[in-house]
Amino acid sequence: MTDPILVEIVEGTLASVEKEVETAIARTARSPMIRDAHDFRAGIHDVRLRKLTGRSYSALVQPVVRDFPIETMRPGDVYFHNDVYLSEGGIGHLPDLCVTVPVFHDGEVVAFVQAFGHHDDIGGSVPGSMPSHARSVYEEGLMVPPIKLWDQGVPNEAALRIMTRNSRMPDSLAGDLDAECSACLMGARRLGELFERYGRQAVQECFDAIIDKTTETFRRELLAKIPEGTYVWEDYAEHDGVDEPRLHAQRITLSVDHAADAPLTIDFTGTSPQAKGPINHAGDYADGVFLKKWLAPVLRNLADTPERMAELDVNEGVVPLIKMIFPEKGTLLTPVFPAPTNARTFVILRLLGVLAGVLAKATGGRMPADQETIRYTGVYGTDADAQPYLMREVLGGGSGGRWYADGEDTIHVVPDSRNIPVEFAEARWPFRVERLALACDSGGPGMFRGGLGYDKHIRMLRDASYMSIADRSILSCWGVNGGLAGRPFRVEIAGKEMEGLVDDHPVQAGDLIRIRTTGGGGWGSPYDRDPRAVAADVRDGKVSIAGALGDYGVVLDGDRIDEQGTAELRARLRPPTDRFFDRGPGYAKLSGGRGYAEVDEL
Repeated sequence: MTDPILVEIVEGTLASVEKEVETAIARTARSPMIRDAHDFRAGIHDVRLRKLTGRSYSALVQPVVRDFPIETMRPGDVYFHNDVYLSEGGIGHLPDLCVTVPVFHDGEVVAFVQAFGHHDDIGGSVPGSMPSHARSVYEEGLMVPPIKLWDQGVPNEAALRIMTRNSRMPDSLAGDLDAECSACLMGARRLGELFERYGRQAVQECFDAIIDKTTETFRRELLAKIPEGTYVWEDYAEHDGVDEPRLHAQRITLSVDHAADAPLTIDFTGTSPQAKGPINHAGDYADGVFLKKWLAPVLRNLADTPERMAELDVNEGVVPLIKMIFPEKGTLLTPVFPAPTNARTFVILRLLGVLAGVLAKATGGRMPADQETIRYTGVYGTDADAQPYLMREVLGGGSGGRWYADGEDTIHVVPDSRNIPVEFAEARWPFRVERLALACDSGGPGMFRGGLGYDKHIRMLRDASYMSIADRSILSCWGVNGGLAGRPFRVEIAGKEMEGLVDDHPVQAGDLIRIRTTGGGGWGSPYDRDPRAVAADVRDGKVSIAGALGDYGVVLDGDRIDEQGTAELRARLRPPTDRFFDRGPGYAKLSGGRGYAEVDEL
């Protein structure tokens, strides 16, 4: 039997090494996206290619081992790739660059340390390598299949020169790659020390125990709470940058059989055909291993308490619990090369909400409402020294209300990522940030309110171009169990409303860019929210007086709650029955006037 104390030591060491690698990258990288916004991840995998750590998601080692057999690897080797279609589903779009370093003990590979992150620019037709109107992956930047970037400690200068030559930000790209390679090599040394101290067999047995514990914990504590049966739900991306806005469906049919080896079957049949534009995600590789680990954190919402949920890591132990069925080639999740993918966040992040929605149907609503959706906004141009610049930010939004609490304000769906500090932005780029605040009334009304998005105002000091890769500009984050949808994403430039997908809208010196990000959906009827909580939200500027009256039926006289007026107004406003899902007014706009989808019925 594996020594439980040693298992704790090994598990703690893995988490420590992963954190140390990420800290080293953050301190030595050059680009704001990596260094400041922290849009990157590290991961540790064993020699069987299983992900051991659960604090961060990561890419896959499978494509590296496929092209470079383990027995050919040597200490000091570093492997690199960003090719979406040759990544086995681990890379979503070309700006995500992945570095993989093997760990050695007694001359043999025993594990892998990996880092991947979103970089400023890897070429393509527009700055930032995310052309919103792309029709082919060839427009999106430089594709690099798995290559050996360092050979036994010696960098491949020719490959590095090719990559930096294709980037509009060559210095930051070179600095980021050097930071990532060096950090992973450091992590490999740290992990090698663990094998030196305890021996290969003992450490690998601990790896097995760590993964087995996750499998058993998820099966016993979480999956057991889902009643057996079959449940169907779907949600939508609203535009692809090429065609006119319409409903691009991602559908999940969830089958639950507790006696099966894989209790959950997730069937994506019914997902819409692949889009002409760049919202496709190549997810149907390696039996969907990446998507299994990507979606599994949603299951943690089934934990008994929020504290227990926070304790549960997602590693390779979740993989055997889930069976995935993909539709034929040619859908949003099974695109055919060279379909563009740079805005695949519209699909892959929507899938988190689709799984949460289908689980809400299965569990009587004991899941959060819809969460914020990632979006990229920014400007590019030349500064006062005639040097090109690119400012791109991943602003978060509100998370969904939960059965026990309001949603969180301005959270970022990428773990540990953050907005760019105002002081840094104003010192580096030719604009002023005149406001960075919570977007009042953006959270979906509910017994537990959805979290609020950002309200950010940028005043341009020089002429430039605005860019945006954003979904949820028409559709909203849905409410559940009687809760209402949150407010959608919105950008105004000099008072003119922008679409969600923009490559190069001109902005003039003096123009004000106002960015208002999505609010999370509400949970439970807003007419069941404690009036004192509504009054507190009004005092805090999270809900307006008009919102308190119209959305919650709460009558305020200054700071005082008019209890009789509130009771009478709520009685008039409360519908005869609460709708289980509320998709907001944007759904009717794209669905031909329907208020809800057929799959919304319980």
